[in-house]
Amino acid sequence: MRSLIGLILMLLLAPAWGEQPETTSNTPTAADTYTDDDIAETVERLDEPMYSPFIERYMLDEIKTLRQDMMNFRVEYSDKLNAKQLELATQSVTYSIDTVTYFFYLIAGVTSLLVVIGYANIRDIKEKAHTYADREVTKLVSSYEKRLKALEKNLKEKTAVIEENREEIEKTNEIHSLWLRASQEASPQAKIQIYDHILTLRPFDTEALTYKADAALELDETKWAINLSEQALAIDPEHGHAYYQMACAYAQRNEPTVALEFLEKAIGVAPSYREEAKSDDSFKSLRRMNEFRALTSDS
Repeated sequence: MRSLIGLILMLLLAPAWGEQPETTSNTPTAADTYTDDDIAETVERLDEPMYSPFIERYMLDEIKTLRQDMMNFRVEYSDKLNAKQLELATQSVTYSIDTVTYFFYLIAGVTSLLVVIGYANIRDIKEKAHTYADREVTKLVSSYEKRLKALEKNLKEKTAVIEENREEIEKTNEIHSLWLRASQEASPQAKIQIYDHILTLRPFDTEALTYKADAALELDETKWAINLSEQALAIDPEHGHAYYQMACAYAQRNEPTVALEFLEKAIGVAPSYREEAKSDDSFKSLRRMNEFRALTSDS
């Protein structure tokens, strides 16, 4: 999986390294020598999101394939289970018939011997034989009933797991499509409606809460943005984006001391916020402050 992510990043980030010189088939290319550290360093230098229709299409195809595999597994498992149940039932009936037949052969032989010798009554022997046969058959049937119940319970558990996975895949697909819609919306109100829909599906989605706070800041609803960011921090106390939104909100409320505290926490979680803060309009009033310059300095 890690190698696959590395390959996708190399395809997306090829322009970041510049054009590579042509090489012969025997000379390793630059893509062959990229390491995980190279990829991580390049990702840190990105100025724009790595959104690509190729990745979207790839992820949707992977999820669709996974869902289809799960459905195929369910059908295959049901077919095998039905075949196994039929085989067990056939074997149990055959075994019961053979057992009863052998018992009657044995009883017939013993009865004939006893009649000849004169030690027992044929009726008593017959009743005892029937009682013994009924007892053995009951034991056998009870054993197979227990096995079938255990098998049925196992099947129900696996069916429940498959159903949960199917519902989770459908929910993930829907949330993914909502994130795509939100990224294409220009209106903050429309974005907030989409984020509310995501939070309806996943109430504890910290990303949806912080991006909703960002949209609230665009509407100059700083108090609302602070409340949303606090909800995200209550779920994940180390959420860097929530700290950054808090800093933006307090900066717009003209509370520079509190804003700088939250900005420092955000940079401590993710140093990339240092560069983002330099160009963020929310910090216009803080850019002349020495504390702000010290926080956003690369040194």
